[in-house]
Amino acid sequence: MIKNNENKKSIKWGIIGCGNVTEVKSGPAFNEVPHSKLVAVMRRNAALAADYARRHKVSKWYSQAEELIADPEVNAIYVATPPAYHEEYVIKALEYGKMVYVEKPVTTTVESCERMVEAEHAFRGKLCVAHYRRALPYFNGIKGMLDQGTIGKVKMVKLTMLQPYRNDLIAKTEYNWRVVPALSGGGLFFDLAPHQLDILMWMLGEPVSCQGISLNHAGLYEADDTVVGTIQFPNGVLFTGDWCFTVPNHLKQDRCEIIGEKGAIKFEMFGKRFTVKTEDGIESFDYDHPRHIQQPMIGKVVNYFLGNGLNPCSANDALKSLQVMEAFQRKNEKDFKFIEL
Repeated sequence: MIKNNENKKSIKWGIIGCGNVTEVKSGPAFNEVPHSKLVAVMRRNAALAADYARRHKVSKWYSQAEELIADPEVNAIYVATPPAYHEEYVIKALEYGKMVYVEKPVTTTVESCERMVEAEHAFRGKLCVAHYRRALPYFNGIKGMLDQGTIGKVKMVKLTMLQPYRNDLIAKTEYNWRVVPALSGGGLFFDLAPHQLDILMWMLGEPVSCQGISLNHAGLYEADDTVVGTIQFPNGVLFTGDWCFTVPNHLKQDRCEIIGEKGAIKFEMFGKRFTVKTEDGIESFDYDHPRHIQQPMIGKVVNYFLGNGLNPCSANDALKSLQVMEAFQRKNEKDFKFIEL
């Protein structure tokens, strides 16, 4: 293992894959968090890497990932490439003694994620996954309602995600790799469902069991566009989820409802308002997300890297949502049985 002797009193970041997702959502936040600074970026297209560094006032840029990983000033790596490349870069960074923050989905397969977890342990490293919604006040508000027993014991959860193919939830890129399973893991479902499933697991606990089915109805691309799945959470909480990414615009929907013995909480996974309905009536709660939406999560990651807090989302956490997504996308009829995790 190559040791990094950088002083850990501050976190000096390098980004591998400084594409669209890093322009506003994450990249600038590394300079907004205390004891954190973005010092280097990498993109295979050297001209685009240089342009990103110039616009964001980053001192160094690279066109080769290993050069950035080997940079002695960099002690933490943010991997923001398409998921197919996450495992390679995460393991290489851990081997070099760097701490790692990796985009979701954590990788493309359960087996790949398990290798990343093994590498984290083997190199005694620190690895966090960008399930940043855990740190947003909006979702903490919903979790607070559940923890306080506002709707009583939770009985069931219903989630519906209906989106047109050209929709505003998907980051705009020159090449939509998100619908190429070899690069994304499983189409738009693999891009959006990690956020949804992780939040529910964070609120309700690790799944006890799950089952599902997926199909490619529209044939617009290689990946399946329609997914249906069920989960049994601890304490008898039952979940049903429906996803379709090729509906007409007028059918677009983002809805999640958590139903308890005394009421229900309704919210959009990609929204800013939730409502609580009890026998006393309906109350609405509105939130604003930070401009750099990953900033609260990055703050927690920096604290963890500095030894001042717990891991806000581990690779083992992300592994659970990946296991569920794979179970939902079983292809063969013989696999449509109840699958124990």
